[in-house]
Amino acid sequence: MSTPLSHGQTAGSSELARVEQALLARWPESRLEPSLTRITALVDLLGSPHRAMPVIQVTGTNGKTTTARMVDELLRGFGLRVGRFTSPHLTMMRERIVLEGEPISAERFVEVYDDIAPYVAMVDAGSRGPAGSAGVPLSFFEVVVAMAYAAFADAPVDVAVIEVGMGGTWDATNVADARIAVVTPVALDHAEYLGPDVATIATEKAGIIKPGPGDDVLPEGSPDGGVVAVLAHQPAGALEALVRRAIEVDATVAREGTEFGVLERRVAVGGQQVRLQGLGGEYPEVFLPLFGAHQAQNAAVALAAVEAFLGAGAGSGPIDPEVVRAAFAAVRSPGRLERVRSSPAVLVDAAHNPAGMTATVEAVRESFDFTRLVGVVGVVRGKDVAGMLAVLEGLCAELVVTQNSSPRAMPADELGALAVDVFGADRVSVHPQLVDALESAMELAEAGPDDALGGSGVLVTGSVITAGEARDLLAGRSS
Repeated sequence: MSTPLSHGQTAGSSELARVEQALLARWPESRLEPSLTRITALVDLLGSPHRAMPVIQVTGTNGKTTTARMVDELLRGFGLRVGRFTSPHLTMMRERIVLEGEPISAERFVEVYDDIAPYVAMVDAGSRGPAGSAGVPLSFFEVVVAMAYAAFADAPVDVAVIEVGMGGTWDATNVADARIAVVTPVALDHAEYLGPDVATIATEKAGIIKPGPGDDVLPEGSPDGGVVAVLAHQPAGALEALVRRAIEVDATVAREGTEFGVLERRVAVGGQQVRLQGLGGEYPEVFLPLFGAHQAQNAAVALAAVEAFLGAGAGSGPIDPEVVRAAFAAVRSPGRLERVRSSPAVLVDAAHNPAGMTATVEAVRESFDFTRLVGVVGVVRGKDVAGMLAVLEGLCAELVVTQNSSPRAMPADELGALAVDVFGADRVSVHPQLVDALESAMELAEAGPDDALGGSGVLVTGSVITAGEARDLLAGRSS
């Protein structure tokens, strides 16, 4: 039987706790007042740290964080000092701000916050900045974005890889002008903020494609300041919106399936072996320690972004293939079909919309030999929950419904009622506490008829928050 889980606590200094509490007291990421007014006022007061380095910005609906991680790994492979900002975090707030592949230290996190706090207070009070900044305080996300830009400028870094929080045009990260604008696949998500269809959503995300920032923010030896829009394969309406925007601002366009892409892929132990077409040539025999066709697609997009940043293009030849292979082999993406336990096997995945869940289900079927899988699902409100459940129904023999700690979490009973409509009452159980849901799912997996053959497992999914909290609970329990 499985070992009982305990609720662990992450130790932290009182100073770090002070800063985290101050940040969490602000408007959460779920409460939006779409505007760049406040963040612009703040970075202006800070001396424009967002202009201290060239920026590679990543938007899209799914795959943003993993693509940003891949871009980071590749750039560091070529000897560049890299800062990376991603969101949301899985287990600790400091994960959002990464320097040289590691989360910013607790001490530095506190220092950066304290350095900018007086200026944050000025913007909050409306005493400085453009008219209209008063009345709406800076949000949690806006302050953390400013902290990231300040930390990267102070380091300093050669390049910042910045993941958009939501959308593009009015996202706080978009105060910077990206040298390379990356758009991963666009799908329906956050429709209440971004629009009812992929064309409208893509138009919002296309806002990161802007006129070139100029040569003054480029590292020595970089190509000229023209912007390159690197576009993953998109639905027709989305692609049209993105290309239209690129034409408007005179950006160069690199499209998956035309200028770059995945030429070949096959399942390998611990991941997959891929052959990629980059902007400068082919890259054969690249091992990627991640699962699924969507991760191979992310790799192709990340490679094209780095090639564009380094000046590679048609006729230039590939950038150093050995560096590329080593960088991809080192990529990790926690919470993305990550195996956190064996006997029974437990996978955690951050899929939180039907498109992401479809990619996850396809990857599980392709890369794992489960003959019986138990699902654990916890979601937040505002998502297409029925759509996600419908995708999971054909994969999971049984479903354990739970809820995460987010204030926006859908109550387990409410989620359970939706799950019964899709799975049937005999295949659904409800455990409001995630720790209990994990225990129940592992017991169901161990009790299954296929366990002796190694064919039973558990998939925890539905939200980044659910994946992160399950990962914490299962930490150190790999067997």
